[in-house]
Amino acid sequence: MKITAQEEYGLRILIRIASCKDDEGMSIPQLSEAEGLSSHYVAKLARVLRIGGFINSTPGHKGGYVLARPSQTIVVKDVLAVLGGVLFDKKFCEQHSGTLKLCTNSVDCSARSLWQMIQFAVDRLLDKITLHDLVNTEKESKQTLTSILEQSYIM
Repeated sequence: MKITAQEEYGLRILIRIASCKDDEGMSIPQLSEAEGLSSHYVAKLARVLRIGGFINSTPGHKGGYVLARPSQTIVVKDVLAVLGGVLFDKKFCEQHSGTLKLCTNSVDCSARSLWQMIQFAVDRLLDKITLHDLVNTEKESKQTLTSILEQSYIM
């Protein structure tokens, strides 16, 4: 399992926008400089986040991007779904059937049970984490996330 660059950078851009004071927002050049990404890539990610309903663009000379709703209502599971999808979905088995049209384990697959359980656990955790939980220092976020993890009984 891997976190894609789009998921990582998209989430970081969203956290950066959420960190802005007084709904100032951030422009593509500001986000690009702050995250060390090309303006073109930031624009692509901003478009995905805007279409996903997480940010809005503000017009004008001081225009940029602001959150579309309060950070407490933006769930990380939903953000990652828009940026890249889930770790394991129903099409997984179809895509990993080897040279055959149908996987030899399509009827009885213990590996599929593992992937489904991992997806369930990840979804359960990410559904409890909001963007607001991540708009802190790393130390503060780690404490918050540890608390959420302990409450979820996943640890």
